Amino acid sequence: VVFNALTGGYTDFDGVQHEAIISSLPQLTLPLTPFTLLSPSLGLLLVFRTNSSYGRWDEARKFWGLNINHTRDLNRMATAWYGHDGIPVDPTLRAEHLRQVSLMTWAFVRSMKRHLSPPAEDEEAYVAELNARLAPEQAQAMIDAAHRPNRALYDLSVAIDRLPMHFMRKNAINKNLSIFEDTLGGCERLLSSPIPLFYSRHTARFLSTWLLLLPFALYGQFGDSWNHIMMIPATAFISVSLFGIEELATQLEEPFTILPMQGFCDKIGANCDEIVGWRGQGLDE
Repeated sequence: VVFNALTGGYTDFDGVQHEAIISSLPQLTLPLTPFTLLSPSLGLLLVFRTNSSYGRWDEARKFWGLNINHTRDLNRMATAWYGHDGIPVDPTLRAEHLRQVSLMTWAFVRSMKRHLSPPAEDEEAYVAELNARLAPEQAQAMIDAAHRPNRALYDLSVAIDRLPMHFMRKNAINKNLSIFEDTLGGCERLLSSPIPLFYSRHTARFLSTWLLLLPFALYGQFGDSWNHIMMIPATAFISVSLFGIEELATQLEEPFTILPMQGFCDKIGANCDEIVGWRGQGLDE
């Protein structure tokens, strides 16, 4: 705006028109037609990037939703089916067995959360939580494991195998563990396969260049405003809007940095602890 005012003339605060101060240089303007032709391409790039990023976030949220649902299902079946063949149930032993099932269920989702988070962000809290809730040997074995969620699933399998119930019922409970493996594998796929970097870079470069040159094309469109001044807020609004879409896509692209996974883990732990505290068969009286 200032350069074009110097090279093409300007209007002062009293409305008086002045000649150009630097008449030897041309005004910096561009035709609007190229921007009009390129707008659909830019829109498609932003839409595809945003949709792809949202799809990743939605898939990650559904995986954690499956974890929440099936951890409840697992502990409900273990609690309701504990005991078989009319054998008297020792309340103390039952409470300990089911407590282990609940703890290992929580340990799996907590280990999964740690597995999907940056080490510097979660390692210290993870170790502290495991040491606070699990037996020292059990906690250390899980912390030392190369793949902690797999170790937690193994410990959960052992806890389920110790439950005194018919093997068919144990098989039904163990189906939930296969679902946990699927959700873990799906989350690992999302973590290790981000949107291709060249696509993100191309979109960012295209958008930045388009917005950088846009003021030169809009200059003539705002000739009715004082010294074309309304071009500035218009350009700012367009830039904030489009860069906001790009930033939104960038944030959604890495779903595990924005999903409240710690809240999910705490919720699962509380639900499981409540479920295993209910009375089951053999303890109705």
